Amino acid sequence: MIHFHIITLFPEAIEPYLSASILGRAREKKRIKVSYYDPKEFAVGKHRRVDQRPYGGGPGMVLEPNAMLRAAEKAIGRKKGVETIFFSTDGKQFDERMAKRLSRKRDIVLIAGRYEGVDARVRKILKAKKVSIGPYVLTGGELPAAILVDAVSRFVDGVLGKASSLESSRGTYRLAGVASPEVYTRPEVLRWKGKAYRVPKVLLTGDHKRIDEWKTKRRG
Repeated sequence: MIHFHIITLFPEAIEPYLSASILGRAREKKRIKVSYYDPKEFAVGKHRRVDQRPYGGGPGMVLEPNAMLRAAEKAIGRKKGVETIFFSTDGKQFDERMAKRLSRKRDIVLIAGRYEGVDARVRKILKAKKVSIGPYVLTGGELPAAILVDAVSRFVDGVLGKASSLESSRGTYRLAGVASPEVYTRPEVLRWKGKAYRVPKVLLTGDHKRIDEWKTKRRG
């Protein structure tokens, strides 16, 4: 079993996704485990404030380090070989190779930032690896965390129903930037607003060699 430890101010933003469908069943079967650590619960002071103005000026607020580090310490505990990930647009691009490597870990800590980010000292102290899920900016690290959990879980034994689902050519969504081949199902002829849209004839032949060649060409 692999245990994902997610440090986030908004666990409710990703829990519905991680508890549904394949991932939900994987958690029920104890193939994967997901735990949340809210930095507010580790903050001090009457208001348990976790955001502060950035040094050097600038817009927005920054998540202060103490609460984040306490949350991370709670997640890591005395565990050995924990992988800690810090989401950042300038981090290493997340891809299937990384997902497969991470699937061999027992514990992964994911730091989901918010606002203008997390105090940089948190990453340095935890020796966390900077990881990017793409060349764009999101409002928080919850979506990147959910994406990583999803992609990594696919490589955990017992999560997917069929081993063939792991074949890169059949993946539903690719994180490495390679498009999946087009897929079709019933009906063979789709009639929509006066037009007919047909399934490619090669997919109806039953000739697996020709079908594989067609899929390879479609992937470019």
